[in-house]
Amino acid sequence: MLSLGLDLSQRPARAVVVDEKGTVLARGSGDTAAAAVKAATRAHQLDRAGIAAETSDEIAIAGVASIIRSRPGAAAIAAEAWLGAAKGTRTAICLHIGDELFAGLILDGRPWAGAHNRAGAAAWLAINPVERQDYRRLGSLAAEVSSRGIARRLSWRIQAGDRSDVLETAGGSLDAITGQHVFDGARSGDGVAISVVRDTAKYIGMAVATLAATIDPELVVVSGTVAVADLMLDAVRQECVRRLPPDAMNDLRVEFSTLGDDQVAIGAAWLALNAK
Repeated sequence: MLSLGLDLSQRPARAVVVDEKGTVLARGSGDTAAAAVKAATRAHQLDRAGIAAETSDEIAIAGVASIIRSRPGAAAIAAEAWLGAAKGTRTAICLHIGDELFAGLILDGRPWAGAHNRAGAAAWLAINPVERQDYRRLGSLAAEVSSRGIARRLSWRIQAGDRSDVLETAGGSLDAITGQHVFDGARSGDGVAISVVRDTAKYIGMAVATLAATIDPELVVVSGTVAVADLMLDAVRQECVRRLPPDAMNDLRVEFSTLGDDQVAIGAAWLALNAK
């Protein structure tokens, strides 16, 4: 049986067709959910298979035999438990940071959505005592470490007088700077970009430590565009060491996802396969 998973948490939207083993048979992307699904189904010639896509502000999942909806955090942790770092764990958290920010939880082998289906709203984790308008609009953590938040922090540094080659890479426009520009700048040795990446790792480490202290999971896996292990994994772990007691760190694994851009869509497809 094949299944189609659709991720609307990133732009462009992303769709994958997977089999029961989790092998990605086809993928597609597009500015809309329909365009992403059309690209993926055409890639695998599934137009006649009866797969239909529903759209919403959350995740739309379409399977050959079923159509269900789920929050993106649930899809993210489902993918990690099926194929990724959380495979074989019973209590785990996936903190996804990209264009949007959210978390998915498995507690004692079962997905956890909370009393009001709001569990995993990690964008609103408080990591700074100051009050800012973007904190109130986006959430404290999201304002600092989302893709746009990372780019914004580097832009502020440039406006304050710091010199960064990232501005030239982005074509000379502060508004054109992206999180990827910042990561690339850090890899090339740009001092301001390195500083921004270090601060990003600190914020993520604080968030992971807060989640770990609250839930006591076996594993916290970080996914999304910030899951660049060569730049931040060690720094995130070190921040957790600074903020958790030694016995807690001895029992906690902190990993970065290896599933890449397909993660949420793969998890969506798994949920569709197991809808019954």
